Order: sequence, then C-alpha cells, then structure tokens
Amino acid sequence: MKKKLAELNIKLDSLTIFRQLLSDPVIGGFQNLIFYMGEKDVQAQVDAYCEFTSALYQKTPNLSAYINYLIYNDENFYVKEKAAGKQVSYVVEAALEAELATLQTLADTTSISIKEAIEYNGFLPDWENAYIDLKADYKERIEKLPQTGYGMYSKFTTFHLVDGRITPVHYPDPQSLDQLFGYERERGLIMKNTEALVNGEGASNMLLYGDAGTGKSSTIKAVCNHFADQGLRLLEIKKNELYQIPYVVEELSANPLKFVIFIDDLSFTANDDNFSALKAILEGSVTTCGKNIAIFATSNRRHLVKETMGERSGDELHINDTLQETMSLAARFGLTITFQRPEKDAYLDIVKNLAAEYGIEMEEDELFRKAEAHAIRRSGRSPRVAKQFIELLKVGI
Repeated sequence: MKKKLAELNIKLDSLTIFRQLLSDPVIGGFQNLIFYMGEKDVQAQVDAYCEFTSALYQKTPNLSAYINYLIYNDENFYVKEKAAGKQVSYVVEAALEAELATLQTLADTTSISIKEAIEYNGFLPDWENAYIDLKADYKERIEKLPQTGYGMYSKFTTFHLVDGRITPVHYPDPQSLDQLFGYERERGLIMKNTEALVNGEGASNMLLYGDAGTGKSSTIKAVCNHFADQGLRLLEIKKNELYQIPYVVEELSANPLKFVIFIDDLSFTANDDNFSALKAILEGSVTTCGKNIAIFATSNRRHLVKETMGERSGDELHINDTLQETMSLAARFGLTITFQRPEKDAYLDIVKNLAAEYGIEMEEDELFRKAEAHAIRRSGRSPRVAKQFIELLKVGI
C-alpha cells in the first residue's frame, strides 16, 4: 500500500491542468501524509493522518465528494478554453484524462486502507467515500457550461463591481415573478427580450422608464432570477462606474453565460461625463456588447437628463441641437417600456393579491378603504405603496 501511495503522490505532483488543486489544504495534507508514510516515525504518521482528516472534516467528512467539488470549481485553462468554444489539442485532452484518473484514485482512497499501512493500534478517525465517476461528471460539466458557467459564475447569480472587479453578491434580492402583480403587458415584453438573450439570439438594450415605485427594478431582478437556471447572470453597475463597462464587456464576452448589465435609477445632469460614456457604449464605440450581454436600465426620467426651464429655453444659437443631444441617449436603447402609476382598480387589485400572499384576513371593503387612505398619505398609488401598506398591516400597524 505504501508503494501505491508513493506512486499516487508523484502523479499528484505531475498535475498540469488541475495544478491549482495542489495548493488546497486538504490535498496538501494528503500529500504530507503520504510523505510521512515513508518514514518509520509512527507518531509523525499519526500526526499527519489526523492533520489531513481535520482539514477534510472542516469541509466535509466525504473525501470523494470533496475531490469532486474541487474539480468542479477549478478555474483552469482547459475549462476556459472549452467555455470560449475553442478547439483543445489532443495532448491536452490526453492529459485531462490521465489527471482525472489520478484524482479518481485519490477520491477512492479509504481511511481503512491508510490505517492498515500505519503501524498503530490506537484509535484513528475515519472519513467517508462515495461512488463518483469523475470522468463522466467532468464531461457532463463541460457540456453544461452554457447553463452553469464556471468559477464564481457557477456559484452565484448576481454580481457588482468592487474596486473595478466583478464580485459576487452573496445575498441577492430573491424577488420572484409570482410576487409581482399588475403590469402583465410590460413584464411580457421584458420576458420576451430577456429570453432572446438567454437563447443566444441577442437582445435589445432596454430602458424601463416611469414613475417611482412602479416595480421597474423589481421586475428586472425577478426576470433575471427566473432565467438564472438557464445561464443568465445579473451584474449591477452604478452610474459612477459606467466608464468601466468596456472593460467589463471585454471580460464577459468569452464567457459561455449570458449577462444583464443592470443600471438602476439612471439620470444625468448637464455636462456629466458619464452621459457621453454610456452613449458611446450603447452605440458607436469600438467595444460593443456581444450576443451574450445586454444593458437593462431604469429611470424616472424619459430622456434621462435633468433639465431646468432655463436649459430648455437655452441661450445657445442652436437650442434644437442641444435638446436633441439630451434625448439621443434614451433613443439609443432599442426597447423602451413605460411603467405608469396604476389606476384605482389596478392598484386595489395589487393590494388584494398582496394581502392574499401575506395571509391578511380582512373584509375587502375595509381593506380597500384603508389602502386608498394609505395611498393618499403617501402621495399616490403604486405597487411599492401597496406593498408597504400590506407589510404594515401584517405587523399590526
């Protein structure tokens, strides 16, 4: 057994595609254990055995499952090449098969076989093993890259920028479509456009314009959550980060997944540098969004630019050109969808549906009367006002 373990250790050292795995503490602990298995110091063997087992226990008691997890999440050059749709050399394919066989041997190594090779009769903890076909599982993983992605994109569905780097959001908004009421026509257009993106047909950059609290942002999040299992990811970018979109597009363009770049509450002031940056990105720049990326933005302003009466009357000789410039950005979105404040009946229908979802038991006439009174106090009807009203009822306020 010791001879086989020594051979396994050499094979692990020869990993090329999965070389990053050698820096994992569990793999390192196993290699350290094999090293001491070649020594006569039983105490050192026992210590190395328990160090390895402790490192494994901190992840999972199942060695086979952990090795499979490492392989699944390893961002190696092979998976990146396959994700980009590139042809991989036959020598690399041969190396992959040999390395998976080596890792399969590691995954199948039992605690009993190791303990038998250690000349110690005291208690030593065990670990678990499970039947896992690493070669078949990895082949399936490669085939599903367009839906699952790799690395952090396989673990998370929502991202934002931190110091210019794409970073996962660990606790994203779980908004779902069945929690949205009203605006069926508008939501249907958004769904159709997003579905085109998911299917690789390319989608129009989309602007959701309308009154505050009408559910524009919630709808985008719900739609993206709905398509997450089909390979859609959401990347939220703030207005002051717009200049970084070309770099983001460059990074994501070779990714097999589809991405919505989400810009919430978009508006500009006069002479805002971000205005020109986004305008260039939407049309006419060297870096353009490929078929796997679309920009979805929301705004309370139809033309995205804050205007004063003085600016609209203007003192320039060519005031019409100035106004056209301010309106040109909104025109560059291929699809613009308007979310207006709901009429009374639509508002009360939203209240009724939310009350049922939250388990509010109240006579309908009383519910509607209180909902209307709440809307008056909150300066108008909207889905947000309806939800806030129901949440207050739920807690007894």
